[in-house]
Amino acid sequence: MIFAAVLVGLGTFMAQLADRLTPAPASATPAVRVATMESSAAGRSLSIPTDRRGHFRADGRIDGQRISFMVDTGASMVALNESSAARFGLRPARGEYTANVTTANGTVKAARARLAMVELGELTIRDVDALVLPDAALSENLLGLSFLSKLKRFAYANGQMVLEQ
Repeated sequence: MIFAAVLVGLGTFMAQLADRLTPAPASATPAVRVATMESSAAGRSLSIPTDRRGHFRADGRIDGQRISFMVDTGASMVALNESSAARFGLRPARGEYTANVTTANGTVKAARARLAMVELGELTIRDVDALVLPDAALSENLLGLSFLSKLKRFAYANGQMVLEQ
């Protein structure tokens, strides 16, 4: 669990560092790249292009409610900030924050959660372990290995993250 916490913290720190170090684009309207879905007899796949900072971002759903993620293969678990978790009714009590998580802002307490269903495009994974962190400790929701490891495959290819179910 400590290893997972360190990975979540490292992922958050690296994202924030990249945000600070990347200069703003010269044009006022940045290009938008969209994830694409493919279905076949072998299964479904989702290709997620990098954003201008080299991150993989995807919009998905948790229990039917929309949510944005940064795909983080270095995070052991799906990590949600409190504001996002509250939007779909997940509000851990203060006594449920028992997991120690190391982030860029130091060590914080997180609450363990289980998500009934996480969807990205046509990809659907059930019973996904997650952590809820205070908003100050986690600015972006992370799609970690508790989701990714339940896929048939995930890989980086041709500048895109490819997820297959």
